Amino acid sequence: MKRIIIVFLDLLINRLLLMNSSVLKFFSFFALVFFISSCDQKRVFEKNTPISEGIWNMDEKPSFEIDVKDTISSHSFYINLRNSGAYPYSNIFVFVETLFPDSSEARDTVECFLADNAGKWLGKGSGDIWDNQILFKKGVVFPRSGQYKFILQHGMRTDELKEIMDVGLRIEKEK
Repeated sequence: MKRIIIVFLDLLINRLLLMNSSVLKFFSFFALVFFISSCDQKRVFEKNTPISEGIWNMDEKPSFEIDVKDTISSHSFYINLRNSGAYPYSNIFVFVETLFPDSSEARDTVECFLADNAGKWLGKGSGDIWDNQILFKKGVVFPRSGQYKFILQHGMRTDELKEIMDVGLRIEKEK
């Protein structure tokens, strides 16, 4: 599919080169936006919450709500974490509370590794900031449609967890 899009864009750009530059800029921008948006087709939901001053307090519980309609497809769940290189640990425990449409609840404890045994940061880095996407559930089929709420809380032994910039949730549809 991506190859077809690339060939189409190549043909379109060659045609547009024959037109004036304002039309070329408009269509180039449109094609770029279309191409970028089509690259993440598996994503069903993704949202990140900034952590004030990079200090994640145990009482701070970012929550994420999603209206689920698909009760047939399998999904993968990820915890998104952004930390600085000054984060004092190689891991973080995260409690994930799920509130279902029928008011039932589930709670998971997820250990997220942010550095390897040698202390090298995992994930994607940019300067002193590291982005991690940790898979914590795979093959999940939502049991019913409706409003789901996911609440994240750190489970470390300190009330204030320093050098955590963002916390988030990503849900992808599996093939």
